[in-house]
Amino acid sequence: MPTDTERVLPDSGSGPRFRRDAVLFAAIVGPNILLLALFTYRPLVDNIRLSFFEWNISSPTSKFVGLANYREWFGRSDTWQIVGNSLVFTGVAVVGSLALGLALALLLDRQLKGRNFVRSALFAPFVLSGAAVGVAFQFVFDPTFGLIQDLMSRIGLTAPNFYQEPGWALFMVTMTYLWKNLGYTFVIYLAALQGRRIELDEAALIDGASSWTRFRRVLAPQLRLATYFLSITVLLNSLQVFDIINVMTRGGPLGTGTTTMVYQVYQETFVNFRAGYGATVATVLFLVLLVVTVAQVRVMDRNAR
Repeated sequence: MPTDTERVLPDSGSGPRFRRDAVLFAAIVGPNILLLALFTYRPLVDNIRLSFFEWNISSPTSKFVGLANYREWFGRSDTWQIVGNSLVFTGVAVVGSLALGLALALLLDRQLKGRNFVRSALFAPFVLSGAAVGVAFQFVFDPTFGLIQDLMSRIGLTAPNFYQEPGWALFMVTMTYLWKNLGYTFVIYLAALQGRRIELDEAALIDGASSWTRFRRVLAPQLRLATYFLSITVLLNSLQVFDIINVMTRGGPLGTGTTTMVYQVYQETFVNFRAGYGATVATVLFLVLLVVTVAQVRVMDRNAR
């Protein structure tokens, strides 16, 4: 029998097994890192660099202007309306989709007749093109012959002009986006509900806890990680919505009635041909997303311990 000093120790980081594992790791992860570097990080760095230049996208030359684009963005009168549009759109999308998605998941987690069909119908809009959904909902909100106009006229009310009033136009695109993406939060919450510990619910029921107490004390803590995950992903996705706004309102009415920051990037770059200024807006948006995501991840990690 070998003594303790004769026993073979595992590789400490320089043996053949370690080198084999390192080569395997590099072979698996290396292509992904290369693709991220080429198609994500390089364009990101190039966009930040471009934000310090004045460049007409159709011109072969550009002019270095330093922080002039940033000073212009923070000083323009329409900037804060666009930021406000982005906050309202994102806030309603995040809170609305989480609340409605959870409510529908709680309802359809029960043994109901036809629930599989309803689940599929709820998720179906999420896989549709945003442009197609925007075109379809133009007929829903049309003030002349749309569905809403028809329903309101039946009870003696006049439908608002969703395409001419900025507040109603923002409501229109927000509701359209909420309808399209509700299936995503619904499916994630439904999966979390089906993975919860049933015995905790049964114990709370035996102890005589009310429905609200069981939800707040037993169910909600088990859904915490799903809620954090959804809050991050829905927020990131809603801040980058372009197709629905472009199809339904093109950023209007009255110029910037429904313009969000990501739509402003498109408008300045490809319509006004100010690629440097568009890159500035994109950089500001990236920094906002980075700060919000880091904060949410830290909160999620702290509460997961």
